Amino acid sequence: MSTETSSTKKSGGFADIKKMFGGGQSNLRQFGILGSLIVIILLFQVLTNGLTLSPTNLINVVNQYSYILILAIGMVMVIIAGHIDLSVGSVAAFTGIVVAKAMADWNLPWPLAIVLGIAVGAAIGAWQGFWVAYIGVPAFIVTLAGMLIFRGGNQFIGQSTSVAVPSEFTYIGAGYIPDFGPFPFSTGTMILGILGAAWIVYNEWHIRRVQKKMGSTSSPVWVSVVKVVLLAGVILAAAWLFATGRVGTSFPISGIILVALVILYSFITRSTIGGRHIYAVGGNRLAATLSGVKDRRVDFFVMMNMSVLASLAGMIYVARATASGPQDGNGWELDAIASVFIGGAAVSGGIGTVIGSIVGGLVMAFLNNGLQLIGAGADLVQIIKGLVLLIAVGVDVWSKRQGRPSIFGIWSQRRKARAAADEPVLESSGTVLPTNDNASAESLRS
Repeated sequence: MSTETSSTKKSGGFADIKKMFGGGQSNLRQFGILGSLIVIILLFQVLTNGLTLSPTNLINVVNQYSYILILAIGMVMVIIAGHIDLSVGSVAAFTGIVVAKAMADWNLPWPLAIVLGIAVGAAIGAWQGFWVAYIGVPAFIVTLAGMLIFRGGNQFIGQSTSVAVPSEFTYIGAGYIPDFGPFPFSTGTMILGILGAAWIVYNEWHIRRVQKKMGSTSSPVWVSVVKVVLLAGVILAAAWLFATGRVGTSFPISGIILVALVILYSFITRSTIGGRHIYAVGGNRLAATLSGVKDRRVDFFVMMNMSVLASLAGMIYVARATASGPQDGNGWELDAIASVFIGGAAVSGGIGTVIGSIVGGLVMAFLNNGLQLIGAGADLVQIIKGLVLLIAVGVDVWSKRQGRPSIFGIWSQRRKARAAADEPVLESSGTVLPTNDNASAESLRS
């Protein structure tokens, strides 16, 4: 009888809109953050008389913040596992000076210099991961020490001076998709946008096909149509803006690297055993260990992976700046950590996504960019960024204490309560419905 009761529950309305964003509370939090990003962009679009969404400014945003977003990809995995990494800025700076010196003094070809930089990052990550995973020193202490060690290493190797890099190397940080064809826009960028929109359509079709084959409940067709139209429309509009910038520019190469990493790490965290182990360790380490998860391997991997991504971010920054300097990487760890928490990650670990962290990073990027465009001073920019971070984390902590993961969760809960009140009571079912589904789900995730 209880099964029959559950099958008669109403659908549609907000329940269907939730399915558009995945249906989970974590996804709904990201939906709220995405809404904040849209509001910030539209606000500054008005305040700057259209400069925010101009092709030139969008290209600048990608060039200026791609390395921070790359750091956020690795940082969210570290935070999900229950750790923190304060050394990423220093690791990026150390790798940058090593690569620059290798090309300048050893005449190392730039492709091999990139390989060297990745190897340096992996070695640093293995060093820090060993102390965290196998010695048991808290990641906060290990990476704080690493921040000091590798900052000093940068200044020692470079003798506190800037070291220029060859023009070929700058392509990864300041290059663009090559232009071709007779059209008055970047053909390569538009092709990339069309491929992205086509993937959105195919992915939604594939999901519905798998759900139908497995006999699971699918969202209404209109939900899929609206979702595809919105996402594909945003991708095509963005591609057009990037393709119609000033002559010689298009979508940056650093942006392509970022997109590739987002796709790769989204797949790793969502669809692989190792990715699920990271969530398991961060959510409940003891339970994960008793279930057979090798928590030390997880700790070692997330720390090593973070340093590899930090080395890549450092090389992209050096390539864009055309030189490595002693002040590179200052404060990067704070921006990366802020991006992750604004993107919906939990302070206690176990919750967070790559996409959410990218959205959080874009919030910081457009906030910083918009304030600069309206002429705000550096002091005001820092104050506002600090307040945004404090509010984002404060709301997360407060919501957990209240047992209500989000405003959308509250709204959904009240709608469920009203729907339940409208249904006829079946006395023979003997089913006791929970009074707070959201609180129960959150407590299980915690």
